[in-house]
Amino acid sequence: MSERSGPEAIWRAALAEGRFMLQKSIADDAYIFPPRTMSPGTGTDDLVWVEAAGGGSVYSVTVISPKPPIEPYNVVLVDLDEGPRVMSRVEGIPAQAVKIGMRVQARIGEEAGAPILLFNPA
Repeated sequence: MSERSGPEAIWRAALAEGRFMLQKSIADDAYIFPPRTMSPGTGTDDLVWVEAAGGGSVYSVTVISPKPPIEPYNVVLVDLDEGPRVMSRVEGIPAQAVKIGMRVQARIGEEAGAPILLFNPA
């Protein structure tokens, strides 16, 4: 399976269409991220794509403070309500205002001309 047709390519194509998708194993009803060809733990290939609700909670946050004129930004790990943990950024508030446990909602943004998964405070 090539990078152009593999699970990550499918995920990125969905983002480009404005949809945040996760894989779900039919056998054990578990949501999976990052995208892959087989379910971790079981090795089954029964994965289906489902639209994520996009809600979650900040598990971890780091604030990056580059030299001016670049504004500080955060890097977060978000525990999605479906179960997987994803890395992203929370936008819409100052980087330092993001707190562990904060509820967030996914949205699709753009960076360098490509779609990217971001979060806003819920």
